[in-house]
Amino acid sequence: MAQKSIYEYDAKKLITSQLPKYIPDFKYHNKLAIVDKETDLDKVIVDNPWIKNEKVVVKPDQLFGKRGKANLLLLDADYDEMKKFCKSNLKRVFEISNVQGELKRLLVEPFIPHEKEYYVSITSNRDSDIIHFSFEGGIFIEENWDKVHHIPIPIGTDINTFDLKSKLPNLGQYEGVLIPFIKGLFQVFKDQDFAFLEINPFAITKDKSIVPLDVKARLDDTAQFLHQDTWGNPDNPIEFPAGFGTVMSNEEEKIKKLDEKTGASLKLTILNKNGRVWTMVAGGGASVIYTDTIADLGLGSELGNYGEYSGNPSQEHTEIYAQTIIDLITEHPDQKERPKYLIVGGGIANFTDVKATFGGIVNAIKKSVDKLKKANVIILVRRGGPNEKQGLELMRQVGEETGVPIEIYDRYSSMTRPVARMAEKMRGE
Repeated sequence: MAQKSIYEYDAKKLITSQLPKYIPDFKYHNKLAIVDKETDLDKVIVDNPWIKNEKVVVKPDQLFGKRGKANLLLLDADYDEMKKFCKSNLKRVFEISNVQGELKRLLVEPFIPHEKEYYVSITSNRDSDIIHFSFEGGIFIEENWDKVHHIPIPIGTDINTFDLKSKLPNLGQYEGVLIPFIKGLFQVFKDQDFAFLEINPFAITKDKSIVPLDVKARLDDTAQFLHQDTWGNPDNPIEFPAGFGTVMSNEEEKIKKLDEKTGASLKLTILNKNGRVWTMVAGGGASVIYTDTIADLGLGSELGNYGEYSGNPSQEHTEIYAQTIIDLITEHPDQKERPKYLIVGGGIANFTDVKATFGGIVNAIKKSVDKLKKANVIILVRRGGPNEKQGLELMRQVGEETGVPIEIYDRYSSMTRPVARMAEKMRGE
């Protein structure tokens, strides 16, 4: 499971669109607007006329919490106050939890008058999903965590028949509203492959309608292909934004967009563009092992990237991924003309076609022979799995044909042998 946070806007849209499947009388105002630094505020009014007729809430929607404590929460505001808040805060640099970043995106929604705030969240562990509920919702939930009730729901439980009432405190007059809401929310959590969901707070209005006020959520992004009807559409998919203060490079953004177009997994984080050690590792677990081994051998400061490819990506997608890595490793040749190292590593695959993926890597190598040689790149390969012999032979042949130094290790070598070999070479320089 790859847990990725989503915008509050998207979380609210997804949750409130799905809840009526389980709570037929659930209604939501669906009045949400995004204002960013490129937004024409006058056009926002045209598209969302309710903003001018109602009191509103304005708050950042950039994956950080404690917005009220940071004085970045505007409540019960009219249109003029909303415009002033947007103009004075967008593009400003703030420090949130010791991270500096530019405020780029604000969420505008109706102000909902209410007297009491409630808390609910759903998390998962190996044996169960857990519903967390409290009458003490709001910005001081952490200080009141001892008042939160935690209800484990064993894996496979039918929540409709689960006796939730006996596990919760006395809900009083709102029992008939809260229990269906929590059960419906749990079904949305399961059916839409949420990895984490928190509504803090939600309010109950005078007519006993439940309104989510603040929402945080993470989805299992490997399930995206299952939810194209609810997670947006191919032309406008749900976003998995980077964390506050994180600025993605062009290469990272390119691989992120490629990853979103395939059921496979393609990940890239650049650590040091001048690094001499780069990896192209098959599998998330293997990527951790290779990175840890590189660091344990004292070469962490030389590591250029962190990432992985897995889930049997096509030859075309693997070639694009490999070409991106090659472009990065060759962009800045070592000033002392020392070799750079590209480790094409992985364990023994269950279903990823080694020949097909290595075919993509070979194509990228063939297109990059001159710059690989100019940057003095040595490639070390270790892989096993379906069609591994043919795949490793492709790598051996491209090394002989192009003169790019490539060392081959099959399944009978330890998975981290190329890292040890690279370390030997670098110590001998």
